[in-house]
Amino acid sequence: MSGIAIFGITGRMGQTLVRVLRERETAQALRLVGAVASAQSVRIGSDAAADGAPSGVLITADPRTALRDAAVAVDFSWPQCVADHARACVAARVPLLVGATGFDDATRVVLDAAAAVIPVLIAPNTSMGVNLIARLVNLATRVLGPGYDVEISEAHHRTKRDAPSGTALALGEVVAAARGRKLADVAVFDRHGSDAQRKAGDIGFAVLRAGDIVGEHTVTFAIAGERVEITHRATDRVTFAYGALRAAAWLPGRPPGLYAMDEVLGLDQP
Repeated sequence: MSGIAIFGITGRMGQTLVRVLRERETAQALRLVGAVASAQSVRIGSDAAADGAPSGVLITADPRTALRDAAVAVDFSWPQCVADHARACVAARVPLLVGATGFDDATRVVLDAAAAVIPVLIAPNTSMGVNLIARLVNLATRVLGPGYDVEISEAHHRTKRDAPSGTALALGEVVAAARGRKLADVAVFDRHGSDAQRKAGDIGFAVLRAGDIVGEHTVTFAIAGERVEITHRATDRVTFAYGALRAAAWLPGRPPGLYAMDEVLGLDQP
């Protein structure tokens, strides 16, 4: 079995990954060998598993220690930590899957540089279903044409920090690219006041943060007399964990470069 290190082990996704890794048949032949949390975490030095059977892996704040026996790493930590984790993976020559979202342009530059040395897979959403609907959104955009208004709505738990979600923005990028536009030129994130009428070609975003919603995304195509909606609802983070582990098992042995979930799932094929 290949070793996997998890950045952000104490978070919701980190603990879901630990839980799924206990189920050997679903863990894609991966075993936990490294667990990283921030230096301020009260769980430094504790077992990586917060509940259930112990994992036998202790949480550290040192990425070098966590990567020592790893064949691949996954990052579901804070966005401001991603660049340092990528540099550590480059130094250790360990492939990296980045599931964290909301990181800035400077971090993206670091990831691009890392991809010249190691395989780097950037996945705003590791759910197989979400990546499938992205392909459907691309198809719908091309078939329906520019006459349809496009709105993207998303809902997450009350503690999610970035808004819109990385997945919502990625779906917006799909629509914009299919129309030959840049998302930054057509995205509308805020409508209020007495003159908030939409403009032709806008891609609007709506955000809901409440309770313990795991994740919901809907892309709406609307024209007079018709509305088409493509929706994905996640009810358990385990779906993201399964996809992340599938991608993590796929990544080792790939040449350096930037990868996406489309390639893992074979959705990049004609």
